[in-house]
Amino acid sequence: MYLRPDEVARVLENAGFERDYITQQCYGYRKGHHYVYVNREAKMGRTALVVHPSLRDKSSLFAAPTSPVRSSDSYRAFPADPQGTPDSHYGIPHGFSSRASLHHYLKKMFN
Repeated sequence: MYLRPDEVARVLENAGFERDYITQQCYGYRKGHHYVYVNREAKMGRTALVVHPSLRDKSSLFAAPTSPVRSSDSYRAFPADPQGTPDSHYGIPHGFSSRASLHHYLKKMFN
């Protein structure tokens, strides 16, 4: 069982991320020069946290992605998806089974 999007959002806020973008599909969070999205469509949480594709290698040291990519026209701070629609952007999705595991991941990735 994965953390739901609202739980992921709370952990991000407790870790110092500030929400600055809201759509029906996602929340956008910023901490310093880092940007992540919470996929609000991930009802079961499997793809709830979406990180920038440039962080793929570093991220894989701390957590396995739950799928190769996640695309949305709402992920505007991320690069365009070369295999998606013209307005589609993509990131690397992750799911976490506990707040502690997500907090550890955020500490390793963004501090």
